[in-house]
Amino acid sequence: MNQATQIKLEPSWKARVGDWLLRPEMQELSTFLRQRKAAGAHIFPPGPQIFAAFDATPFEAVKVVILGQDPYHGAGQAHGLCFSVQPGVPVPPSLLNIYKELQRDTGFVPPDHGCLTPWAHRGVLLLNSVLTVEEGRAGAHQGKGWEGFTDHVIQTLAAEREGLVFLLWGSYAQQKGKVIDGGRHRVLRAPHPSPLSAHRGFMGCGHFSAANAYLRQRGLGAVDWTLPPRERLGEREE
Repeated sequence: MNQATQIKLEPSWKARVGDWLLRPEMQELSTFLRQRKAAGAHIFPPGPQIFAAFDATPFEAVKVVILGQDPYHGAGQAHGLCFSVQPGVPVPPSLLNIYKELQRDTGFVPPDHGCLTPWAHRGVLLLNSVLTVEEGRAGAHQGKGWEGFTDHVIQTLAAEREGLVFLLWGSYAQQKGKVIDGGRHRVLRAPHPSPLSAHRGFMGCGHFSAANAYLRQRGLGAVDWTLPPRERLGEREE
């Protein structure tokens, strides 16, 4: 049986990038993750949520891509979507700044949680560059192989789709996004929303309204950036 059939990746993504997971460096990454787990490391997000961004936003549904770096490293925070945390977990500082800019830019009403799953279901691919981390060790899995896979994801999207919006916040995301053809897509750059840098230009960047203006111009339909209150998370959207 072909090993690719055993990779648990959403079908539309698996058809395009699944073979990359069979490369030697990805097999080495898999071995590394198993070894770290056997050594007692707490790895986030939990295994079934590592590819949650792809599960929530199939390839053809993507309208906007937000690039993060690596998952939150606190217990119970990460669930496979960049900048997002599980319901009930305090909203992290960077996400608070995203909410503030959204409110300034669009009139967004900040919710009582930091779960961005509704955005993912509406076509916002919330992609971290590195898909795993260890508790209390930010960046613990950088340079282990994830970056090549997520570079391939970005390159595949940029080549096979047209008219996407890429939101690149901070120098790391901007470096990773250099492969994107700005003629085929809208690429918006700003400082990272971290409290250390948000005041340098993230606040006031207007990326959310700019993304929607571009999508409307192309007849693709704007993203609904609103988020329901915590008690309504998980309700089916029409």
